[in-house]
Amino acid sequence: MLVGAAALARDLGRLVLPVECPGCGRPDERLCGACAAAFAGPPVRCEADVPRLDRSDLPAPPVWRLARYEGPVRGVVVGWKDRGRADLTGDLVRAAERAGAALAPALAGLAGGPGGLLVVPVPTTPAARRRRGADLVRLLAAGLARGLAAGGVAARVAPVLRRRRRRDQVGLGARARGRNSAGSFVPARRARGLRRAGAGGCGVALLVDDVVTTGATLAACRAALAEEGVLVAGAVVLAATPPPSGGRVAALLPGAGAAAG
Repeated sequence: MLVGAAALARDLGRLVLPVECPGCGRPDERLCGACAAAFAGPPVRCEADVPRLDRSDLPAPPVWRLARYEGPVRGVVVGWKDRGRADLTGDLVRAAERAGAALAPALAGLAGGPGGLLVVPVPTTPAARRRRGADLVRLLAAGLARGLAAGGVAARVAPVLRRRRRRDQVGLGARARGRNSAGSFVPARRARGLRRAGAGGCGVALLVDDVVTTGATLAACRAALAEEGVLVAGAVVLAATPPPSGGRVAALLPGAGAAAG
């Protein structure tokens, strides 16, 4: 009886607020199987297609993406971030968790310090957090950390950065993103003493974000952490914007299987 009542309530709700897959628009599908599958493949290396990530004296760290930010994937991510589709959170956080488990063998050697591997979410602006009702990137970071832990890596979410007031990155070109991001992240007050987070006084971090376009945001976060003696060993993003030319073929994580992203 309760099952029937729940089904009736669901169907009535769909009459008032119709549900459709945000990726392909399929009706009566919260997230269709095909669009969900875009996030289900192994993490794919994409730093070769992130042009502003290596604007420092150090080579670009590895960046892994779950999907390419185009077509249905873009619809899913935009729906989740900016169109009130909080019902997608569980699916995308579970995708991040699977990615963490897949990456664990490659990252196991980075978590030897007392603090383990620091999974650092790129800070969300207060306005975006209020609009979305949650810090979505931090939720992704939590899923990734759980996956890493399940794979045997000592990892913990470390929200150790905060944003300085800057213009939103949406709509900015590569150069403008770089200028806008420079110096826009600083250690949070509670993060003082990061140098004690890892062996030898140097913590090791893995950055997490929803979408990477030019890499300016990741580069700015990396610079802020470097000033505190924290080494950024890489980054994981839900989706990466393909370069205009198609870019170089992304390298698969060794042993991860065929790319689906």
